[in-house]
Amino acid sequence: MSAADAAPLVALKPVQTLRRRWPMLLATVLSIAMLIGVGYELFDDGLAGVRRVTPVSWGFYLFFLASYFTLPVCDFVIFRRLWNVPAAAFPALNRKRIANDILIGYSGDAYFYAWARARLDMVAAPFGAVKDVTIVSGITGNVTALLLAAIALPLGYQLIAPEVVAAMIWSLVFATALSLGLILFSKRVFSLPRRDLWFIFWIDLLRIGGTCVTIALAWAWAIPSVSVGMWLFLIAGRQLVSRLPFLPNKDLLFANFAILVIGHDRSLSDLMAFTAASTVVMHGLLLLLFGAVYVTERMRRWREER
Repeated sequence: MSAADAAPLVALKPVQTLRRRWPMLLATVLSIAMLIGVGYELFDDGLAGVRRVTPVSWGFYLFFLASYFTLPVCDFVIFRRLWNVPAAAFPALNRKRIANDILIGYSGDAYFYAWARARLDMVAAPFGAVKDVTIVSGITGNVTALLLAAIALPLGYQLIAPEVVAAMIWSLVFATALSLGLILFSKRVFSLPRRDLWFIFWIDLLRIGGTCVTIALAWAWAIPSVSVGMWLFLIAGRQLVSRLPFLPNKDLLFANFAILVIGHDRSLSDLMAFTAASTVVMHGLLLLLFGAVYVTERMRRWREER
């Protein structure tokens, strides 16, 4: 082979290397963005919630941690069934959740897709599964919103402004139409078998219920003068509001509704601020922990290779 013929082949090697390494590069970029996002949240508004009030009851922290880890644990159960993922997937699923919370929507799903692509010996085609899990999660959230609306709106519509009620109804109609459309065209939308899709749906339903119950119990420990049943009602309203696309200022709407129902204006505001700040603190601690484990593992491998 002449030098002229060999030159194009040599030029292709960096492109091939880049194609093999792009999932790792994407995961690294998103990890750095997560750290920056957590730092911004903490030093902008997050620490203000920590400074205002700190619950003294141990029950709050126990149930808060249970609520925090419900999502990554359920995701791990799902992907354990789909891909038989090892324990090493759990940190990646936590980063997925953190990215979705801190960065733009679905950036965490992009991170987890990149993580899976970098481990193609584990799964051959990760995009279809990640896509299906994300879509089914959205459908489950919409179904939950419909069920909660059927319970909450007849009981609490008098406490909500008429224009907000109208916006909620239109949001529910849109969410229902979107979910029905995805179900009707499921053969073209989904890649996984139907039995796996149903498994994902039930695990997501369990996740939503578990998250609502544990955070309600945490808040009941923080403000014991309000019954657990009332907290569950308010958390159901919070879940409903979070799933509606056309409502502006969702957090403010929920806070005002909660204050109207149970009072405790300052205490409730402080509790919500503390919960939000604690979530961001957990994000930061986990990122630092997983980063330290990764660096330690890389250093150990480097010593073994020497």
